[in-house]
Amino acid sequence: MSTSKETPLFEIKDLHVSVEGKDVLKGVNLVINKGEVHALMGRNGTGKTTLSYTLMGHPKYTIQSGKILLNGEDITALPPEERARKRLFLAFQYPVAIPGVSVASFLRASMKSIRSDLPPAQFRAVIKDELKKLQVPESFMTRSLNEGFSGGEKKRLEMLQLRLLQPKMAILDETDSGLDIDALRTISENLENYRSPANGGGERGMLVITHYQRMLNYVKPDVVHVFGSGKILQTGGADLALKLEDQGYDWVPGA
Repeated sequence: MSTSKETPLFEIKDLHVSVEGKDVLKGVNLVINKGEVHALMGRNGTGKTTLSYTLMGHPKYTIQSGKILLNGEDITALPPEERARKRLFLAFQYPVAIPGVSVASFLRASMKSIRSDLPPAQFRAVIKDELKKLQVPESFMTRSLNEGFSGGEKKRLEMLQLRLLQPKMAILDETDSGLDIDALRTISENLENYRSPANGGGERGMLVITHYQRMLNYVKPDVVHVFGSGKILQTGGADLALKLEDQGYDWVPGA
């Protein structure tokens, strides 16, 4: 964990959110510094996915009060595309299929919108290099976005987007869902590589939302949070995830 007094990379301040008139998030507070990976664990129905969608600006989720800050800038009122341009990224638990839009077209459009530092002429070479790292065949690029994809293929595409767009802050909503052990290892190893200081990871942050310890065996968190009743109930180190795996959530008040 960072011990500096610099502005946090990402901060959530007393966030209250409702969905279709129902209060779901009830005062979420979180600080993630550069170079940190935080894990958010909790039972189904506690508001974890609501939190991830809210952070990315989904219009279905109404912020009643509180703030979301990225690099000290208040992004609470920004639409999703503006948050993405500021290098906030969400990997969905259930990525949506878009028939008729090829993976290649989608990735080029995304990179053109967000990676202003990379000349368009280099897009193809960069994409090809990242496909190799994720063990994805080039034929993947001609398929319609997520149409007919297996769970593992969808998650590999999410990781491909992450590596290509190079967000400063990445939110991973149950990326381990639907993965076999080989796919989980490949994706997790790529995430560990992404957060490596040698690859610029010291300037980035990640929030890994998961039910289980298994992904955290590969992506080592600096901080683990227990989420329940619409807020963070307890915070600890990596050993907290092991305790949850062993004992469940019953011992956590409010979980």
